[in-house]
Amino acid sequence: MTLAPERPTTATPTAVVVAPPGLEREQWLDVRRAGVGGSDVAAVLGMNKHRGPLEVYLDKVGELPDDLPRSPELDEAAFWGTALEPIVAEVFAARTGLHVADGPGTLAHVDRPWMLANLDRVVLDPNEPSVPGLLEIKTRSAYQLDEWAEGVPDGPALQTHWYLAVTGYRRAHVAALVGGNRLMVHRVERDEQLVEHLVQLVGDFWQHVLDRTPPPVDGSAATAELLAHLYDVQPDAVTLADPDEVLPLLDQLAEIKQREQQLADERRVIENQLKAIAGEAEIVRCRDEVAFTWKQNGTFAAKRFAAAHPELAARYAHLTPALDTKSLATDRPDLYRAHRARRLLVPTAKKGNK
Repeated sequence: MTLAPERPTTATPTAVVVAPPGLEREQWLDVRRAGVGGSDVAAVLGMNKHRGPLEVYLDKVGELPDDLPRSPELDEAAFWGTALEPIVAEVFAARTGLHVADGPGTLAHVDRPWMLANLDRVVLDPNEPSVPGLLEIKTRSAYQLDEWAEGVPDGPALQTHWYLAVTGYRRAHVAALVGGNRLMVHRVERDEQLVEHLVQLVGDFWQHVLDRTPPPVDGSAATAELLAHLYDVQPDAVTLADPDEVLPLLDQLAEIKQREQQLADERRVIENQLKAIAGEAEIVRCRDEVAFTWKQNGTFAAKRFAAAHPELAARYAHLTPALDTKSLATDRPDLYRAHRARRLLVPTAKKGNK
């Protein structure tokens, strides 16, 4: 008689603790690479402007370079998010009357151990002590106030529902400190259809990781930036590519560029017609509403001003420190090249050569 393996003791309805809180950063990163966490989900789905699916994949398989440029602004935002988290949790508890406890560490789904979660806090309602939930805490810029006033934006909403998927909890609260002085609180009820959809999509991505098959390259700005810094460029090195792969892409690129030029020409015609209607006026109204404006508040034409008013230009000119890139390129060509951006150039097809 073969006994079924004993089910592990769960810390939540569907999750077990796989790492305690307070791990050293390197240990914590090792745990994160064993699965997909809440902060990965939006990136995996192509909905994170700072990270794309390819970067998450390379991170999980241990092939993401350590020297990729990091955004000082994002690092600063992350610092203050961590520093303010206890304060936001305390105020949330005081204003809602709910009990808040620290998260238990890194959780993994009991049946799908690649599904990971690091909860900011666990929430207990005194009126329903047998129905715990989770609290996700965010700090955001004042410019995002309108987004948070309407509900939880897509990225945090996906992260929150991922945590519901991992833990088996039925509800969550998201508390966002917006602009440093506005606490926006939203309650999120578990959407079973969304949970199933997330598990399917993210599970497909995780299979790419297990198979060591990179996901398709997407069109996000984050992936473009990653590709620009991913490789150590070998000057004048040549790659022999499969024509069946490259030539259709070049054809598509040429077609897109042609459409872009056509649209730019059409747009210019319409804009010129509107400018002619405006004439000397800066504001054009239709049906008691502003239809469009053509104001003289664009980029200042410094060269044209200097040519027309040389004496005034000399009076208002001032010297600013500037890097002498020409001398740098001459003296240290290796460093100069290493800090140049990579450009994708497609040779113009010659007439009669198709």
